[in-house]
Amino acid sequence: MEGALCTTLVLSPNHIFNVPNPGHKNFPLKYSKDWSIIKTVAASGLGKGGGVLERPTIERTSPGRESEFDLRKSKKTSPPYRVLLHNDNFNKREYVVQVLMKVIPGMTVDNAVNIMQEAHINGMAVVIVCAQVDAEDHCLQLRGNGLLSSIEPADGGC
Repeated sequence: MEGALCTTLVLSPNHIFNVPNPGHKNFPLKYSKDWSIIKTVAASGLGKGGGVLERPTIERTSPGRESEFDLRKSKKTSPPYRVLLHNDNFNKREYVVQVLMKVIPGMTVDNAVNIMQEAHINGMAVVIVCAQVDAEDHCLQLRGNGLLSSIEPADGGC
């Protein structure tokens, strides 16, 4: 009958992975040629909180690929767009001023009145010059409140 020896084997990663070669005298499992067994033993033998940690993968960007920082940078340097308010015969002047102040951040009463007057007299007025994404958002909000608006690229920058 064969006998088996049952003991607990406690190994640290240093016992297994920091040995010069598997034939070294301090190598604990010198008869095992399968590294997966050694890693399993190391992971299970360390007790609470132990285990083999995988090396973190660091994603490197290739030259043709933009990282999230490049996207933020390109948003700041993207060409500016104008949000245009068109005159209509349906909305009262006071309502147009209220909507401009509600939709455009930092819009004062005086600026809103001037923009409304310019659109009323000339047929169209520039509301704000900003990035394309913001311009599209402002235009949709103005339209959602019943005002006629559009956007166009600004030629001379901000």
